[in-house]
Amino acid sequence: MINSLPSRKHSSCDRRDRTNAPMIFSSKSDPYRKSLARLKPALWGVAGFSAIVNVLMLTGSIYMMQVYDRVLSSGSVPTLVGLFTIVVVLYAFLGLYDFLRVRVLARAAVHLDQALADPVYRAWLRSGVPGAAGRDASAQPLRDLEALRGFVGASPMAGLFDLPFVPLFLAVLFIIHPWLGFLTVAGSAVVIGLTLLNQAMTRGLAQKTLHHDAAAQDFAEGGKRGAEAVVAMGMHTAITTRWRGLHDDALAAGQRTSDPNEALTAFSKAFRMLLQSSILTLGALLVLRGEITAGTIIAASLLSGRALAPVDQVVGQMRGVTTTWAAHRRLADFFAALPPPSTPMDLPTPTGDITLNGVTKFAPGDSGPDQKRLLSQVSFTLEPGDGLGVIGNSASGKSTLAKLLVGVWEPDMGELRMGGATRDQWDPAKLGPHIGYMPQSLVLLPGTIRDNIARFDEEASDADVMAAARMAGVHDMILALPEGYKTTVGGTSGTVQLSGGQVQRVGLARAVFGKPALVVLDEPNANLDTTGDEALTAAIRSLRAGGTTVVVMAHRPSAIAAVNKVLVLNNGQQVQFGPKDEVLGKVLAPVPSKQSPQQVASVRQTGCAKAPDPSALPEASPAAPQTGAIR
Repeated sequence: MINSLPSRKHSSCDRRDRTNAPMIFSSKSDPYRKSLARLKPALWGVAGFSAIVNVLMLTGSIYMMQVYDRVLSSGSVPTLVGLFTIVVVLYAFLGLYDFLRVRVLARAAVHLDQALADPVYRAWLRSGVPGAAGRDASAQPLRDLEALRGFVGASPMAGLFDLPFVPLFLAVLFIIHPWLGFLTVAGSAVVIGLTLLNQAMTRGLAQKTLHHDAAAQDFAEGGKRGAEAVVAMGMHTAITTRWRGLHDDALAAGQRTSDPNEALTAFSKAFRMLLQSSILTLGALLVLRGEITAGTIIAASLLSGRALAPVDQVVGQMRGVTTTWAAHRRLADFFAALPPPSTPMDLPTPTGDITLNGVTKFAPGDSGPDQKRLLSQVSFTLEPGDGLGVIGNSASGKSTLAKLLVGVWEPDMGELRMGGATRDQWDPAKLGPHIGYMPQSLVLLPGTIRDNIARFDEEASDADVMAAARMAGVHDMILALPEGYKTTVGGTSGTVQLSGGQVQRVGLARAVFGKPALVVLDEPNANLDTTGDEALTAAIRSLRAGGTTVVVMAHRPSAIAAVNKVLVLNNGQQVQFGPKDEVLGKVLAPVPSKQSPQQVASVRQTGCAKAPDPSALPEASPAAPQTGAIR
């Protein structure tokens, strides 16, 4: 469903959020269904092998009938040897075809994973960006794909292929004697009924168990991420108590789920053993009545066991079957919701000219007529080589603008163009290397420092990596580390713990790697010392001299020392835009009496720590934002 927007007049450049547009796909355009379709030849092969295997499964029953009815009555050893030789050959083929179908299923599972792993992982990465287009916080495609791969390549899948051949064994039983067939059918019905009852009784409880498990796991992961604060402030006991409560809830829910399952499983096992004995008893009765031979008793027991084996296997793995089916449905829905594949034009290399026209962004997840606006009607233009400093108080929309500029978020209304083209006209794989981004919350990925600076591009040259490090002023710092550029950082495998300032400077080197056409830095000097500030300013000047457009979101004035334009935001609205000296002159001008002395002092001290009230600024108001081209 498309989220309804507030009633308003839309400009000609307004666009609905593409993430909310309904998508209708045929199997030809859905990569998941295409991958499943490519498995059909393999599955047909498995079905063929299963048919041969199940026919060969009759070997034991027929052999026992011949031994009891022919060999024992005649006492012929050559007949026994001949029959046994045939049995050896048939069981050899049985083993061969059973091995082939298991091997084909295992390979099919691997091929399915290989076909879907890349889009699933990209979507999983995307889910880590709050409010990003295509993000579904509840999606778990990686785990769903793992569950599907594990099921396809495991024995329960082979059991499903054996199910269609259960009527074969029942038919043989009916041929031997109808009573044996009816008894086996009745027993199978009871086993299936117990399974369905078990599923009905535990379905809702299983969902609650999953919910409690997820809550406990999320809290445990959060505690691990915040371990420094937990240790420093002595929060161990309180955190452990809270986690233990969630963990106990999960255990209790799991026990409530397993109670009926344990009882029904035990009863089902006892019933299957009783059924085998019932088959022998009925067979003996029929022998006494002269309706079947003695050898038929053993054959009937083997046939009934074989007829029930696939049922028992599927019943025993019913939870896994249910879980896999749910994973299949989620994956199908997940891929159906992805944007249709497109082939963008091979546009020229971007040069860093940026145009925003009435760009508006609503708070992610917010809907209804009172949607909160993170940005409202922001418009400006940047030319290659320009430097823009974006200032404003906290929650003014600076980080939102940064995410929109680099494509993490898409505008809900208005247009954002780079090189004259909107984001959807570019191939992301080709546009990405021409964009540098340094977010507020910077995380280095597990790998070497060289890997992180080179954006994990295996073809990146050492010269380009060191050039980026020198531009960020971090080359000497890296050389001083134990293994230099080969030092492992990030995750649990990192051999060196970098400081916040060091992480920011490595992140700056990653952002400027390859001299992108657009570099967006969100609070780049939050953890930098004086030397880091100087390196940042030098990097911005160097980028601009090379024709790169640089946008800096800043609280500290030193971050915008090397820019030539300034944008002032307040509560998501554009207050001022233009040449730096002109805009800062207005911001630092004598403030009307509407502002308190504390506000005046804050503005004069930092120039950007507190954006002025729009109504208090001369020549500017939220209703009439100032725009203009960069000179």
